[in-house]
Amino acid sequence: MNIFRIKKQLRRRWRKWRRAIWTIGGCGLVTLMTWLGLLLSNQMEQLMTKEPIALETLGILQEAAVGTGQEAEPEAANWIKQLERSDQPRIVRLNKIYACGQESSVLGTMTPNEVIRLSHENPDWQGTIGAEGDVWFEQRINELSETCKRNGYFGIDQQGNLSLFEGPPDKEKVLKTFFQLDVETMESSLPPDVLLHLHQGIRIQDVEEYNSVLSTFSEFAALPARKVMQQSDE
Repeated sequence: MNIFRIKKQLRRRWRKWRRAIWTIGGCGLVTLMTWLGLLLSNQMEQLMTKEPIALETLGILQEAAVGTGQEAEPEAANWIKQLERSDQPRIVRLNKIYACGQESSVLGTMTPNEVIRLSHENPDWQGTIGAEGDVWFEQRINELSETCKRNGYFGIDQQGNLSLFEGPPDKEKVLKTFFQLDVETMESSLPPDVLLHLHQGIRIQDVEEYNSVLSTFSEFAALPARKVMQQSDE
């Protein structure tokens, strides 16, 4: 009997211990999961706080890269530094260089700070300081000047060069000379009316016509001129 009682008591105690073990184990598991959740939350929070810093750093690097790409050439930096060392007002001139023709104008008298501001507002303008202290800006435009649009003609000058004239070629007002033409090859290859048209002057009114005429007659450039053009294209 005593043995049975002892066994019964042991069973009761084992049940209590088992419940306690499960309870303790469950609490421990909950505690472990809570700790892991806090740890993961802290890591995520650190990552979230680091991201803006990385983006900010990336932005700074990008700005620095852009700034490096847009730095002025040494010559431009020199003329700007020359302006910064003086308070003397300067006469500012703008020279527009077109595919055909050019136009010059006076923008006025400006302080050095005004000139530098104007240069920053027009980054495609190339600036220099002339011998007399005037500031010259140069702007290149892939268009025809107003003079060429109104009265520009391609033709042959007296030396056999393909030239651009203000007005018909017989007025001999040459705006620009391009290259020597192989007249004999042209006479044997082109219809007579084309040659007559060239001698009388081929009227141009836009940059497309200008480039088309140049491209057409470059095939008839004399050999020395053709070699020069090929070298310039390389």
